[in-house]
Amino acid sequence: MTVPLVEVVSEYLRRLETGDAARIVELFTPDGVVLSPFLGRMTATAFFPKLAASSARSVITPHDILVSARGARRVCGYFRYDWTLGDGTTVSFECADIFDFDPIVDRIATMTILYDTHPIRQQVGDKYA
Repeated sequence: MTVPLVEVVSEYLRRLETGDAARIVELFTPDGVVLSPFLGRMTATAFFPKLAASSARSVITPHDILVSARGARRVCGYFRYDWTLGDGTTVSFECADIFDFDPIVDRIATMTILYDTHPIRQQVGDKYA
């Protein structure tokens, strides 16, 4: 059960690095949701184009992919995100994206992004504006 979910998260990280919003959204259910520290709750179809428009380059360094110990259809991708924004500003931070999968299909229903926004906000401000 969990191997396909781990593969989906691995593919998500690869697609995130390319910045291809349409290909990232394909991994989500049609009503898939992203919970972002900066942008709040958004549909995946709205979030990823906004992220792509704010980005010039992303380098993703995966650390680990963690699977629920309680049997939930939940997987966590833990990685370093070296992000170059559209204005050339660069930020690097550790990030954990928690993926809750649809109960039937191996697609992402909800993704919760976790990282410490304080140092990033001090460095670059709100770059989504």
